Amino acid sequence: MSGTGKVRQRKSSRPSSTFTMLDYAYRSTLVVIPAYNAARTLGRVLEQVTEASPHLTTLVIDDGSTDKTAAVAEIGKAHVIRHEHNKGKGEALRTGYVEFLNRDFKAVITLDADGQHSPLEIPNLIEAWLNKRADIVIGTRKRQIGNMPLLRILTNTVSSWLVSLSAGQYIPDSQSGYRLIARSVIDNVETESHGYGAESEILIKAAIAGYSIEAAPISTLYGDETSYIRPFKQPFLFLGLIFKSLFWRWERIGKDRT
Repeated sequence: MSGTGKVRQRKSSRPSSTFTMLDYAYRSTLVVIPAYNAARTLGRVLEQVTEASPHLTTLVIDDGSTDKTAAVAEIGKAHVIRHEHNKGKGEALRTGYVEFLNRDFKAVITLDADGQHSPLEIPNLIEAWLNKRADIVIGTRKRQIGNMPLLRILTNTVSSWLVSLSAGQYIPDSQSGYRLIARSVIDNVETESHGYGAESEILIKAAIAGYSIEAAPISTLYGDETSYIRPFKQPFLFLGLIFKSLFWRWERIGKDRT
């Protein structure tokens, strides 16, 4: 892992009297943005993170981009860690998680660099985290024709159903990469998947371990961005997760007995 910048947490670890608890929550949250050839859209995403709260710290994982993604991130005053080669979203997230654990943040928010997630809705996730005391908060989209492509509605519905079945609890939008995850989850739940499956894997393993998962409403945004998800392939990959989840559950039972 190579980095062009390290995340530096602000010196104060306690909220001062001039800041509210909500301000402190923002200061305690690291925003991680996996990015691959996202120079065209990343700048606006970073601007909106700052608009959501000036107290947020942002880390961009440039996953081997061949464009100016890293330069745009630095111009946007984000910290940057760059993979020399493209490793996939799962590896990009794990790089962000490692850096997160090396710092004194309490939660991490992940969102995409292509503009599908509005950073202006970060408060929705923060408030759900504080009010519901959730370990994971998933930004949940409405599946409506006109707002989301029909093919995406179908694959999202099937995939979320399969992940919910594996997790043992209902997760309405398991494919949303817009989520807040508390430090205890990152510290105790390991993932192995290299691609988009890592986002489902952490939900399933966290649910099996007893962590609470809540939903927060977010907008459904689709433009002309390039998607790296293969909609016909994804449901079959999630079927594999179901079988793996049986092993993860058995493994968890063994840990609880020791």
